[in-house]
Amino acid sequence: MASESSSQRKVGLLPLLVVAVLLAAVVAVALLALSGGATYLIAGLPDPGLVTHYGIGVVRVLADAASVVCVGSLLLAAFLVPPQRSGVLARDGYAALRTAGIAAWAWFATSVGEVLFSAADGAGKPVGELFSPQTLIALVDAIEQPKAWLITAAIALLLALGCRVVLTWGWTAVLFFVSVVGLAPVALTGHSASGGSHDLATNSLLYHLVAVALWVGGLFALLAHGRRRGEHLALAATRFSKLALVCWTVMAVSGVVNAFVRVPLDELLTTGYGLLVLAKIAALLVLGVFGHQQRTRGVRALTDGQGGGQLLRLGAVELLIMFVTIGIATALARTPPPPGALTQPSNAELLIGYDLPGAPTTLRLLFDGRFDLVYGTLAIVLAVLYAVGVRRLRRRGDSWPAGRTVAWLAGCFVLLLATSSGIGRYAPAMFSVHMATHMLLSMVAPVLFVLGAPVTLGLRALPVAGRGAPPGPREWLLALVRSPVAKVLTHPVVALLLFVGSFYALYFSGLFDTALNYHWAHLLMNAHFLLAGYVFYWPVIGIDPAPRRLPHLGRLGLLFAAMPFHAFFGVILMSKQTVIGETFYQSLRFPWLADLLGDQRLGGGIAWASGEIPVLLVLIALLVQWARADDREARRNDRREEASGDAELAAYNAMLRQLAEGPRSTTGTADTAQQ
Repeated sequence: MASESSSQRKVGLLPLLVVAVLLAAVVAVALLALSGGATYLIAGLPDPGLVTHYGIGVVRVLADAASVVCVGSLLLAAFLVPPQRSGVLARDGYAALRTAGIAAWAWFATSVGEVLFSAADGAGKPVGELFSPQTLIALVDAIEQPKAWLITAAIALLLALGCRVVLTWGWTAVLFFVSVVGLAPVALTGHSASGGSHDLATNSLLYHLVAVALWVGGLFALLAHGRRRGEHLALAATRFSKLALVCWTVMAVSGVVNAFVRVPLDELLTTGYGLLVLAKIAALLVLGVFGHQQRTRGVRALTDGQGGGQLLRLGAVELLIMFVTIGIATALARTPPPPGALTQPSNAELLIGYDLPGAPTTLRLLFDGRFDLVYGTLAIVLAVLYAVGVRRLRRRGDSWPAGRTVAWLAGCFVLLLATSSGIGRYAPAMFSVHMATHMLLSMVAPVLFVLGAPVTLGLRALPVAGRGAPPGPREWLLALVRSPVAKVLTHPVVALLLFVGSFYALYFSGLFDTALNYHWAHLLMNAHFLLAGYVFYWPVIGIDPAPRRLPHLGRLGLLFAAMPFHAFFGVILMSKQTVIGETFYQSLRFPWLADLLGDQRLGGGIAWASGEIPVLLVLIALLVQWARADDREARRNDRREEASGDAELAAYNAMLRQLAEGPRSTTGTADTAQQ
């Protein structure tokens, strides 16, 4: 009887998942039926037929389900259950990894299916006509959505193969982050990526999709872990509960931002799109209630030793509601926006997401901002987390240098200034302002972040897991610092190439001209500027323990090696006779931006001049650290000599006496023998 119950628990989750996916597909198809062929009429396309019209929604539900199961299973294997002490996954982590591998294959297959369906949908053709390779290749090359699904399919295939060969915790964590990246391509090419305010819409959608995947997928993985009666269920449930609260908050805020960018307030109740938004908000509120019950009842019962039955029951119902929400979201993505959102945008709104009021002035660059949901939010979150860590240290009576806090908060301010002030607003439209953003993100903010010593703060503020206890955030942070990826990135040659070589590769290869047309490329460029600057300055002036410790003379040499390349880059920009990104900047049609070559030369001057002050600050910091290190070494030697009673000095003097007396003794002996 007990074995029968155990068997039922082991197979009980697959039927639940099938029911949830079918429910999401039915909801999506039913809601799509209400809109009819309005999408094709608005786009001026012929109706591709019922198979394409409904099939794209069904396959999208299957792809979303596979993606969240893959992401959630990797989340469980990497962070919710502990590995063995050797770093190899334990039984529960291995089981979750295998589930992720199966889901990745399903994600790959459905993504390939979406390549076909989205190409047919974008061309207004039945999907059966796309089985010709030539036709399919031509459509994929011409339409952005099939390209995004093709990239997603490649990432899913990589995950599927990776799940077959990975056995350690570190590589499982890498696969998890790759799976999260796999959510991005489709989000960056849908409704939100076109039209006005697409910067806000796309950024909010990215937050929304990642939060959904972590919440839905994490809940599925937790239920699967409970059904197979895995170890550390209470730990996994506690960790997931904290994550779920963050995910619900992110989903709520990002969903509201994305909705109100697309739907005018007066059309929420009068349009099909607005009603779907309200339905999704209602489902989100219901999920919030279930999540609260899960934390207050299920997790508490589990930690009190009462078993996981209540948690699993609440989680099963919550999972069904989540998939209903996925069905609504799929229908929402296929429903045309309301008429109030279909105004004809200007060229600037189409290309960068918004209009600009006029030529940049000092006041506009400083105060006429547009909040960046990705990097503006990152700056605020980093500042808050750092302040929480310092507060925790001080509460237990430990000190933390005020200079490090000031440096970190200043770095957060520079990040906010570069991306969310008028500088960030004008950066996509003007090369000179873009170059100012580039210099702030690569030359100034990383210096301040490195001097803030965030790793040291984290290692001191986060609790130690203890001998025999499952590893926690402190151990994860330490593993990241010691990881092979960190060692490669902080190698002097690699860091120098990323920091300086990328300047030339980006701007002089035509890559920047292409990147200007895509919002996701702007996000990647900013991320690259920040990370390249950080991995360069970390081994040079970093206070944190680095994977590679360079001697102070080597640090000075690395800094001096970068300086001429950086200055030469600015000189090339100032002397260049052709305009980088000329087609894009001309398409904006700003009357006050007629002299593109002059603006580019100004950008070159900014690149040349702005590098001098940060390098000078870094040089001063390096010399101060060098002097302090020598002073600490001298004090250590003094303490060692005091503790040993000047034994080293006495031995040294004895050696000198022996050397001085040796020749005399030998000479005296020889004279005696002669006598």
